[in-house]
Amino acid sequence: MGCEDEPSEFSRYPFGMGYEVVVIGGGHAGIEAAWAAANALSSSQGRVLMVTMEPARIGTMSCNPAIGGLAKGQIVREIDALGGLMGRIADATGIMFKVLNSSRGAAVRGPRCQNDKYAYQAEAQRLLLAHPRIEAIAGTVAEFIIDDGELRGVVLPAGPDRPEPQVIETRCAVLTTGTFMRALMHTGEQKTEGGRVGEQSAVGIAGTLARLGFELGRLKTGTPPRLRRDTIDWEGLEAQRGDENPLPFSDLTDPAAFPAMPQVECRITSTTSAVHALIRENLHRAPMYSGEVDAEHGPRYCPSIEDKVVRFAERDEHHVFLEPESLQTDEVYCNGISTSLPEDVQVEIVRGMPGCARAEILRQGYAVEYDMVRPHQIDATCETKLVRGLYLAGQINGTSGYEEAAGQGLIAGLNAARRVQGEEPVRLGRDQAYLGVMMDDLVTRTPREPYRMFTSRAEHRLRLRADTADERLTDLGRTLGLVGDEQWDGWQTRKAELQSIHQSMAGIRVDGRSLAELARRPETLAADLQTHLQVDSTSLIDRAMNDLRYESLLRRQDAEIRRQREAESARIPEDLDPSMVSGLRKEAIEVLGRFRPRTMGQASRLAGVNPADMSLLAVAIRRHRAGKTD
Repeated sequence: MGCEDEPSEFSRYPFGMGYEVVVIGGGHAGIEAAWAAANALSSSQGRVLMVTMEPARIGTMSCNPAIGGLAKGQIVREIDALGGLMGRIADATGIMFKVLNSSRGAAVRGPRCQNDKYAYQAEAQRLLLAHPRIEAIAGTVAEFIIDDGELRGVVLPAGPDRPEPQVIETRCAVLTTGTFMRALMHTGEQKTEGGRVGEQSAVGIAGTLARLGFELGRLKTGTPPRLRRDTIDWEGLEAQRGDENPLPFSDLTDPAAFPAMPQVECRITSTTSAVHALIRENLHRAPMYSGEVDAEHGPRYCPSIEDKVVRFAERDEHHVFLEPESLQTDEVYCNGISTSLPEDVQVEIVRGMPGCARAEILRQGYAVEYDMVRPHQIDATCETKLVRGLYLAGQINGTSGYEEAAGQGLIAGLNAARRVQGEEPVRLGRDQAYLGVMMDDLVTRTPREPYRMFTSRAEHRLRLRADTADERLTDLGRTLGLVGDEQWDGWQTRKAELQSIHQSMAGIRVDGRSLAELARRPETLAADLQTHLQVDSTSLIDRAMNDLRYESLLRRQDAEIRRQREAESARIPEDLDPSMVSGLRKEAIEVLGRFRPRTMGQASRLAGVNPADMSLLAVAIRRHRAGKTD
């Protein structure tokens, strides 16, 4: 087959045009992968090809048309600080902006926006396809050309526009299949192949990966029904409004022209005890419970309404947020009742909720099961350990959510471009970014359910606030070729202003006390300071105040980070065989052999590896390196 590791494959298919990087898939991971790769290749004028089933569907918001949220908002800010697109697209198409947890500390606040899903898709395509080094074609990839363990090309199968299979030569490919790999949708007893309504399933690639030796898993997720707005008693329900003075995600968004689109309100309703009884009576018709779905687990933190009713049997109601999907249509997303129940039951569930007695379902909810690659088989760069030059990003790695997918796409695209140019790979640390936390979690803890980012996963979340993303990552993004002149100049101006604010604050005393001592005073303090310092930017004042609030805690955290860094970054030689490490326990040998960690920090976080194992491993690494130099 085309995935076999033998040079003869080079003559099996006619070769097409070559590209430095090929991105497979046009979802949120694919968009950021193509954008990052094209920008990182700017010095070599390299070209990036995106292969996707339907180029017109690039940037589709398959589930809730919303960006950000708790921890996810921090990821969007980090993507932006590294020159990515998600924040820019969200700002241009947002129809309700709100900071979640705004009454709590800055470390756990999460910026979020509801988006016009059609405007989002159009803006994503406009930005992506305007890039001079990115091309997009319709198609799928079924096989890879591999020589001596290294990727040399991807095979496009024959189709209506392609009379015979064709190879696209490339040194690196980023595979972003989303929920499409051998995907199957379920609504009650009905089954349909596909990873999204009206679209196909990517079948061949799963077999190719299995033949290459990748360990595959199967996950499931779901989506709720969409309702027609004018059939809902909209005004009779409690309103949920956005922030009065919303903040953009992107540093490139002009505050004077923000928000760019008219803002809307959402409404809140709920399920009832009668609805719960109805769901219990029909659990046998839900594929999630009848055994029809051949998948291990669904998303624990975004469960179906069937899951909620079973797991929280003591509750009589669950909130349901009715969120407009677009200014162009009257589609309303029912956030909170993801379901795989049949149509007749879905109608009764919806009409049993307050304000929805006359509601019309425009599109039923459904469950989807799909294949994924267990992510212990990738490095924190997103490169696979079995095939050099092949990168995986997004839900193929077992994650859930647009933001997690986009972050992986950026990392994969960046590292693919760096590999092409012979540059060292980039791995973000857990102390640098939520992106670093996510990648480390994936490669050291294989998810058995779709992985979702939370602030509680980040031990350094005081440092990883949404408002410090530019400070943490823009310099790095500039060095890597991801951050353009406009974004860089804006950060330099903002940095100088922030330093000036800090210096001015250092000299201010109120009733004999410094601002650091007063940092926990009421919210009016920030407004008073803005007037006193004559600074236009309220957000910079708030940010400086957050720095003061956390000052002593950050000093202790930074000291701990410095202690950890040396051990964290120590590399483990790829050719070091754990079974040859004298004294290493059998469990540790098995775990190290399966996960093949790249650093001592990753090894230390593997379940089944204890401190004594780490000491033996450190000794073995020193001896291994000494032997190499003899």
